Amino acid sequence: MMKKLGFRFRKNPELYIGAAITGIMALIMVAGVLFSPYDPDAMDASSRFADPSFAHILGCDNFGRDLFARLSLGGATTLFIAVCTVLIGVTFGTIIGALTGYYGGAVDEILMRFNDAVLAFPSILLALVFISVFGSGTWKVIISLGIVFVPSFARIVRSEFMRCKNLDYVRSARLMGAKDIRIMFVHILPNTVPVVLSSAVIGFNNAVLAEAGMSFLGIGVQPPASSLGRMLSDAQAFLFSEPSYAIITGASIAIIVLGFSLLGDGLKKNA
Repeated sequence: MMKKLGFRFRKNPELYIGAAITGIMALIMVAGVLFSPYDPDAMDASSRFADPSFAHILGCDNFGRDLFARLSLGGATTLFIAVCTVLIGVTFGTIIGALTGYYGGAVDEILMRFNDAVLAFPSILLALVFISVFGSGTWKVIISLGIVFVPSFARIVRSEFMRCKNLDYVRSARLMGAKDIRIMFVHILPNTVPVVLSSAVIGFNNAVLAEAGMSFLGIGVQPPASSLGRMLSDAQAFLFSEPSYAIITGASIAIIVLGFSLLGDGLKKNA
């Protein structure tokens, strides 16, 4: 058994390392949110920028809030935004990609030309446009990023449907009288899952970076809500006087992104 696991690890180390990193980070955040004795929003002037100790394992921020509790909540918020963003992108992208890839013709031309027009803009710039129109806040960030992510998933699903729609098992389903909706979502869609799943994990990575960037600029998650990008924005004012605040927050973002990147690469190898 151990030899078999060792062989799998050597064959695809990115998958296992990425899964381990993301799993550990997720567990730390869940543990911090559920079991930390400190309220992430509770301020204590006497503990302002307190050094790490048994009482505060990562120290405190500029308002005397426990940094571990704050990071746990901020990381959970960032991951929640990433999950919702990818779910929106995958759901609507799959519907658009399935219709365009399966039917082709005028449906493909109309939907994909609109899709190409959206893809022509940098994703973060397009999200900023939506935010400027609808305003900032957690749910508005989710909707804005989700809309931006739809075209990329639509293109991925479209290419998979175009590849699969004339394969033997699909032709057999047509000969047996299966309707188009059943063929698309029962016969073809399950065969696109490996590619879509690896793309979704990479999408998580991009969503974390996008949220961090938008919140850092002050147009994403708004105080008193916490996210990794919001915390990094708060930390920049104390970069030289208390660099550990920014370093710990920035390192958390970097580790999460590294984990998702490795996991996405590993899943792509298996697709």
